[in-house]
Amino acid sequence: MEDIFLNFIKILATIMGVIMSLGYFPQAYKVYKNQSSKDISISAFVIFSLGTLTWLIYGLIIMDIPIILGFVLGVIGSWLVLILSLIYRRRA
Repeated sequence: MEDIFLNFIKILATIMGVIMSLGYFPQAYKVYKNQSSKDISISAFVIFSLGTLTWLIYGLIIMDIPIILGFVLGVIGSWLVLILSLIYRRRA
């Protein structure tokens, strides 16, 4: 019974990690489409970007698939928002 519950939680954590990480992409698209990052908090996205990268590295070190899958997209999305925000902040 414990194994079934643990497997369920691992699957749920993986799915939710991926879904949560997808949340960065609409923001990245908005920054790119508007070519403006005036409403983006650079400091918040520095924290998000470093946090997602740290969790991904940790997941890779311990070889934990739910963490790795959950944070691969988070790293891509958060860094994309951060980089686009810095690019379009300079143009303003």
